[in-house]
Amino acid sequence: MVAFDVPRSTVRLRATGLATTIGKFLVIVITTYLGLLAVTFFIGRVIPIDPVLAIVGDRAPASTIARARQELGLNEPLCWQFVIYVSKVLHGDFGTSVLTGNPVLTDIRRVFPATMELATLGTLIGSMIGVPLGVLAAVKRGTFIDQTVRVIGLFGYSVPIFWLGLMALLVFYARLGWTAGPGRIDVVYEYTFTPITGFYIIDAIIQRQWDALRDILSHIILPACLLGYFSLAYISRMTRSFMLNELEQEYVVAARAKGLSESRIIWRHALRNAAVPLVTVIALSYAGMLEGSVLTETVFSWPGLGQYITNSLQNADMNAVLGGTVVIGSVFIALNLISDLLYRTLDPRTRAR
Repeated sequence: MVAFDVPRSTVRLRATGLATTIGKFLVIVITTYLGLLAVTFFIGRVIPIDPVLAIVGDRAPASTIARARQELGLNEPLCWQFVIYVSKVLHGDFGTSVLTGNPVLTDIRRVFPATMELATLGTLIGSMIGVPLGVLAAVKRGTFIDQTVRVIGLFGYSVPIFWLGLMALLVFYARLGWTAGPGRIDVVYEYTFTPITGFYIIDAIIQRQWDALRDILSHIILPACLLGYFSLAYISRMTRSFMLNELEQEYVVAARAKGLSESRIIWRHALRNAAVPLVTVIALSYAGMLEGSVLTETVFSWPGLGQYITNSLQNADMNAVLGGTVVIGSVFIALNLISDLLYRTLDPRTRAR
């Protein structure tokens, strides 16, 4: 057996490259997160809503207002207020909700699983249907099938989601009775179903409450399909674009010259290469659902983070609004970073950059 020693210079170069990559990664994370905190902080100061009056009321004595302002640190310089705000957020302190009287982080922990469950199911529906449709449209470029897929995507981009949600409730719930109505679960299961993880589908399976599971699925299927359709519109369009680019590459011509079947070329070679950027597209679509499901949750009375932020904004509860915004932004940043890492893992060409 012959042993090959890796030169020390090569090891040092690899270690230096890894350290540089990690350093850039940390700089991007810290900079982006500080930018997110700065935006949310200054939004809270620009909006013409006085958090002190929201807490003590507009009829409170001047002494009470002054004391509350001092306790909240609003009489400090703006830069120092930002430092205090960042320090509290890093310690998980988003303040107390005026609407519920609970710590904002406690409320977010209660409502966020509902949004995540809905967005996850919507993304699964959009990906499982959108990717094959995009591939089919690319393969049948210029045909009636391609035009149909593009029209479906255009309709998903153009139609307001709140209107489509109301029409879906009218048709599938009010007229046909195929699905349950607004809400997350019927009142009949309120005292028999115990949330454990906050994800009702998982909780029902854990407790083996199959009747509750059927009711939960009946409630979630309509808003999930609605979000899935809008995700499908974006994913199918991007899949078509990526596949068209791959089908024009030289390796596809070479594979056809070797006599490989068309299905193998499309699904095992072209789609495999297109899947690299497609990971980023699906991750961004998922993040968009987590932050953009406000109207869907409002239409379907879904007790998630979107509805929580909407109710808080209507009641001038800025602590809750800013806390929810920071959480959604943090999730968006995390998903972007995860998709970037997956991109580098799937595509070896990016590792040397």
